[in-house]
Amino acid sequence: MADKLRDLSQPIDVPLLDATVAAFYGTGSKEERNAADQILRDLQNNPDMWLQVVHILQNSQNLNTKFFALQVLESVIKYRWNALPVEQREMTQQKIKELKSSLNSEFRLIHELCLYVLSATQRPELIRATLATLHAFLSWIPVGFIFESPLVAALQFGDFYNMQYVKMYTIFMMQLQSILPPETIPDAYANGSSEEQAFIQNLALFFTSFFKNHMRVLEITPENRAPLLMGLEYLIGISYVDDTEVFKVCLDYWNVFVLELFEAHNQMEPAAAVSMMGLQMVPGIVDGTGTAVQQRRQLYSGSLSKLRMLMICRMAKPEEVLIVEDENGNIVRETMKDNDVLVQYKIMRETLIYLSHLDHEDTEQQMLKKLNKQLNGEDWSWNNLNTLCWAIGSISGSMVEEQENRFLVMVIRDLLNLCEITKGKDNKAVIASNIMYVVGQYPRFLRAHWKFLKTVVNKLFEFMHEMHPGVQDMACDTFLKIVQKCKRKFVTQQVGENEPFVSELLTNLATTIADLEPHQIHTFYESVGHMIQAESDNVKRDEYLKRLMSLPNQKWAEIIGQASQSIDVLKNQDVIRSVLNILQTNTSVASSLGPHFFPQISLIFLDMLTVYRMYSELVSSTIAEGGPFASRTSFVKLLRSVKRETLKLIETFVDKAEDLPHMGKQFVPPMMDPVLGDYARNVPDARESEVLSLYATIINKYKSEMLEDVPRIFEAVFQCTLEMITKNFEDYPEHRLKFFSLLRAIGTHCFQALIQLSSPQLKLVIDSINWAFRHTERNIAETGLSLLLEILKNFQVDGLTEPLWDASSVPYQYTDNAMFVRDYTIKLLGTSFPNMTTAEVTKFVDGLLSSKHDLPSFKNHIRDFLVQSKEFSAQDNKDLYAEEAAAQRERERQRMLAIPGLIAPSELQDEMVDS
Repeated sequence: MADKLRDLSQPIDVPLLDATVAAFYGTGSKEERNAADQILRDLQNNPDMWLQVVHILQNSQNLNTKFFALQVLESVIKYRWNALPVEQREMTQQKIKELKSSLNSEFRLIHELCLYVLSATQRPELIRATLATLHAFLSWIPVGFIFESPLVAALQFGDFYNMQYVKMYTIFMMQLQSILPPETIPDAYANGSSEEQAFIQNLALFFTSFFKNHMRVLEITPENRAPLLMGLEYLIGISYVDDTEVFKVCLDYWNVFVLELFEAHNQMEPAAAVSMMGLQMVPGIVDGTGTAVQQRRQLYSGSLSKLRMLMICRMAKPEEVLIVEDENGNIVRETMKDNDVLVQYKIMRETLIYLSHLDHEDTEQQMLKKLNKQLNGEDWSWNNLNTLCWAIGSISGSMVEEQENRFLVMVIRDLLNLCEITKGKDNKAVIASNIMYVVGQYPRFLRAHWKFLKTVVNKLFEFMHEMHPGVQDMACDTFLKIVQKCKRKFVTQQVGENEPFVSELLTNLATTIADLEPHQIHTFYESVGHMIQAESDNVKRDEYLKRLMSLPNQKWAEIIGQASQSIDVLKNQDVIRSVLNILQTNTSVASSLGPHFFPQISLIFLDMLTVYRMYSELVSSTIAEGGPFASRTSFVKLLRSVKRETLKLIETFVDKAEDLPHMGKQFVPPMMDPVLGDYARNVPDARESEVLSLYATIINKYKSEMLEDVPRIFEAVFQCTLEMITKNFEDYPEHRLKFFSLLRAIGTHCFQALIQLSSPQLKLVIDSINWAFRHTERNIAETGLSLLLEILKNFQVDGLTEPLWDASSVPYQYTDNAMFVRDYTIKLLGTSFPNMTTAEVTKFVDGLLSSKHDLPSFKNHIRDFLVQSKEFSAQDNKDLYAEEAAAQRERERQRMLAIPGLIAPSELQDEMVDS
């Protein structure tokens, strides 16, 4: 019986298959079910089984058998379709055609029944069920049943039925205007029943689908353009409906529609594109690509203008805005990012930038007109001001500089005036939020207008004293954003000024930051660090740094002075918090000032290590006395925060010392015992993973200069860390990744130090790498593989002369290592993929070896193997094409860079030069 089923050289015995499936699902003996299970598994794994699917579906009456057949077919489509021979795929397509033909001949009865019901009943539920039936058959219906009968539908069948589309659309528009005027749609939706709302939702789907497929047909003749423009009017009205899902449908279409118009405009000669701005064209379709593009622009100019206002009125909230209106109508600080809103903002911003490029003047005038209505109170509301300012910020970089300057002068002036004349704490918070967002988006304008830049920054300093939730955070974030793009302006003495702005700022520093929280102060200090970094005069730069750090240095000196009298002072929790805050302030400045932070870190370095050592001993003794629970107490957590911040400060300085790479090397010897020795001596729960990342950074920075120090590092961290992380795959996750990052740094830059390890130590290294790339955490596994590759590359330099195999454990001796590796890999993969034959695995391995110097071929060979082996799922598949995806992202970035404004100027880094 089993052999007869397994023989697929002839049509499968369907009754016998039914009996086997019934045995598997039946109540017979365990042996019978197991035997049936094995037969079904063998059939599923047979690569030709899918060819029997149609035969089974046509001849079996057993639902479980049909389900089994469909599972076989699903597996082939998901995993093997592209690997099938072309003739087999064509055979499948032929079968589809046969099934369609069969249905065509039988559909007449279904069609007649549906026509009868639609013409003979007024019952809504029956009409709805009939339409749903037709909808289910649409992709199979012969075209004649659609257009050569009273049935009307909008399907795409080439150009043959274009006139029917036009006729259907014009009749539809006449009927629609008689029951629902376009200007009433938002109110009709808001006040309508669920059925009326569903009608408007379906209208959105109809218009967007029809326009995507058939808009060009309606453009051809003048008499059809009026219904076309009326349809766009309806879709704009639907876009104002207060329903997120409806708006998403509309927005998706508007983005496609505007992009098509923009690309046609953008591909024209520059002179022709410029001449289009006036839109003075003669009606009628004319020859020439440029004139045709102009004609389309003129046709849609009114709709595009209304679309600009739609985007302005409904602009989504950008990520930078922290102040929002909650469900109770209160102005609060945002607590959680809404990813859906951010995606919507990205699409709307892109659409509005295309609209701006199509007509800058109209975009500017609509925004200024709406802003004027905010100023005179005619259209004032939080939402109206928010969406307008978000729209203004979103088109940054899309205008030519002269127009942008003129536009921004008016916008910023009006917003500052609005802030002065408007009363109420919440109102001022909303206006402040919008001022900060807009100015943060236009660094080019601020760099070109010092007085505006100074006014804006001083306004930010005012907002830093505003206690409304979110205002201070946004003021500090915006200050940092502006300084990063305009830093040289603050260290240059401007015309009419007595000193550079940074000097004036440092004089008033204590007053400016008086009302800020610690994390806000850290952002402020990072910003000033960027300013100081732009000063090219070493003497001035060091003087500015000294003045900037005077407040935290005074507090530091006070704490160290008290500790020299009584060490117990450092155990006070308020003092510990002060130490942590001072270190975080230093880290913030180090991150922006880079190597020029050297005078400051030299000042506090030794005292900082002393505090580190003391807190480390305190943590160890507390955990030793209190057990594992002690490590979770607030006191120990606070002490460890100081230790981590100390390590982070040193790592930040070393990492940022690009211009003077050897400057930080002098800090390495003093750290050996306080940091490395402490790590080795501590109990596992008290060891900081940051020690591992710090030394990885140091080795990556100083490379072979660290050769002599590697044995000491190895001795201090290797054995004890491995004992922590190899007990399972879950404990100490931070230590895991940072440990292998450190090992990779050593393998890359200090390979000789690894070679000089003792045999047990070197075996420990190799075992740990082997353990890493078997890890369930992807980033750890990839780090382990990368490290293995680095080590093998280093061995490759001298060549491997010793045999890789154990002569006593192999059946025969190999002629060389390459032969052994080939044979070993074949056996390994054969064990790992039991569903593949030895010949298939051998072919794969030989393909790998022959394509090892051709990376694209090598990758394609692996992809084909994984498809063939059926050992991947849909979510895994994307990693096979990671390089292609990265290349696609880079192409998209280059495309966006070529369109002014599509990448916001505030997001550009190297592309923008601060001068």
